Amino acid sequence: MLTVFETAALEAGRAIIEIYRAGATVSLKPDASPVTEADERAEAIILGHLKAHFPEIPVVAEESVAAGVMPDIAGEEFFLVDPLDGTKEFIAHNADFTVNIALIRDGAPVAGIVYAPARDVAYVAEAGHAERLDIADFRIVARHPIHARLPGTPIVAVASRSHHSSEVDSFLDARGISGCRYSGSSLKFCLLAEGEADIYPRFTRTMEWDTAAGDAILRAAGGMTLGSEDRPLHYGKTNEAGERFCNPHFIAFGRRP
Repeated sequence: MLTVFETAALEAGRAIIEIYRAGATVSLKPDASPVTEADERAEAIILGHLKAHFPEIPVVAEESVAAGVMPDIAGEEFFLVDPLDGTKEFIAHNADFTVNIALIRDGAPVAGIVYAPARDVAYVAEAGHAERLDIADFRIVARHPIHARLPGTPIVAVASRSHHSSEVDSFLDARGISGCRYSGSSLKFCLLAEGEADIYPRFTRTMEWDTAAGDAILRAAGGMTLGSEDRPLHYGKTNEAGERFCNPHFIAFGRRP
């Protein structure tokens, strides 16, 4: 399965970079979030690969859901796809955008890929093993096992560049955490997974396709993402307002003592 994820993500990344270099046309979805032809083209590529190899596993993909396509996920497995996480970063020509694909089993992310095509790096996880991949010309040239670290001294936080909040500042101040790196998209989970940071608090809205692949990599590397009541973030949920695939606020950690 991971080979299919890698092939699909690399092909989608190539399409995204072509549009990134040429300049994207931006439109707004009903929720006022931006979307470009790169989102749509990348999603079509990924869906093609997943349906060709795993036709029995339903796929929940961001742009398809926005168009009203909501598959039945009553079984124990489904895919979550964000073809271009960090669209605002993409539009601003900041390199912190990613391709995200994850497998969910019994509510937990058990395999995934996060590919940052403008940074020539990807992160993958399957069966409790996580790796960083070096990419050149949309091909994998090296693999490196990664592991989350025990909290450093001082503790280093990572936070969203585009969706920062005063609640995050208060959270960090209350814990005496002064070191904070700002990043876009699901790369924040990957910084925790490879031992570059210790904690990622998120108190603004996210959807499951935003977090699933990064969460899969973090968990495989020895970390964890905790949501409501300090429980591991669960996928395939409906919240109290009846919204599908919407996350609660959460805190992601590297390896804990």
